[in-house]
Amino acid sequence: MLKVNNKLVVLVGPTAVGKSKIGVELASQIDGEIVSGDSMQIYKGMDIGTAKIKNQEMIGANKKKVKHHMIDTLPPFKDYSVAEFQDDARRCIDSINKKNKLPILLGGTGLYVRSVIDEYDFDVNVNHSTRDKLRQLAQRNGGDVLYQELKEIDPKSAERIHPNDLKRIVRALEYYKTTGNQISKGFVANDKYSIYNPLVMIGLYMPRPILYQRINERVNDMINQGLVEEVKNLLNSGVKPTNTSMQAIGYKQVVEYLHNLRTLEETIEIIKRDTRRFAKRQLTWFRRDQRIKWFEVDIANECHIINQIKAEIGRNINI
Repeated sequence: MLKVNNKLVVLVGPTAVGKSKIGVELASQIDGEIVSGDSMQIYKGMDIGTAKIKNQEMIGANKKKVKHHMIDTLPPFKDYSVAEFQDDARRCIDSINKKNKLPILLGGTGLYVRSVIDEYDFDVNVNHSTRDKLRQLAQRNGGDVLYQELKEIDPKSAERIHPNDLKRIVRALEYYKTTGNQISKGFVANDKYSIYNPLVMIGLYMPRPILYQRINERVNDMINQGLVEEVKNLLNSGVKPTNTSMQAIGYKQVVEYLHNLRTLEETIEIIKRDTRRFAKRQLTWFRRDQRIKWFEVDIANECHIINQIKAEIGRNINI
């Protein structure tokens, strides 16, 4: 249902492009609150590998602290579907609007963002038994077995899902085994008329060599900050390698390192590679959405880009 006069700003872009910093500064200047559109920052105790924003980083240059939603709300052993995320994020956005503040949906997980702003219907509940069996099969025989099965039963989904994205492969197979239908035909989406109006969609990008350098540096920082210890603590607390949270880039690779499948040096390089590939897929996903207005991030002059974004918002929303 169209939510007329329910305002929303969407700020997207690839990992490491600087969304969080720009989002905070923007929100602090336009009386906004941020709703995280990241599929993994919702988990408690997963701070380093998700580059989760710190408390002190939520404060803008004008000393105003920006309230954040959908961060640290779930234990990492709990599975969480995109349908649940959709419901929770929409409730947050509605509550922010009711306070006469401007909600900013900030994230890089394309399906999660689209599920919130557009008419996406998820009509099948989680089938835990089937999901567990599929994960166990992947543990025994490797994720490629599941991916090959997906290619046979739902080629369209297999084209869209990366062979290493075990979470989405399992979900697609679970959907098929539960309903007998392909998941690519199970969601109804309409991106021509968002449920929010007015809606402003902003995309951030930077030249690929600079972005990849930032990704590599971020991974090095994560290791130095204690990513391996963070993963150890999660596993020791009872989180299983098959849990959704442990499928996140960085966590999955460190789990494999802790199981002596490769050296730490090899693990670091694989995390960098997989993160770069993820950033490329993010851009490919968002570039398809013609509603997004793109801005190149200039680290040396972030004030300029924030002013540009504010002007774009002002043309569509009274701020």
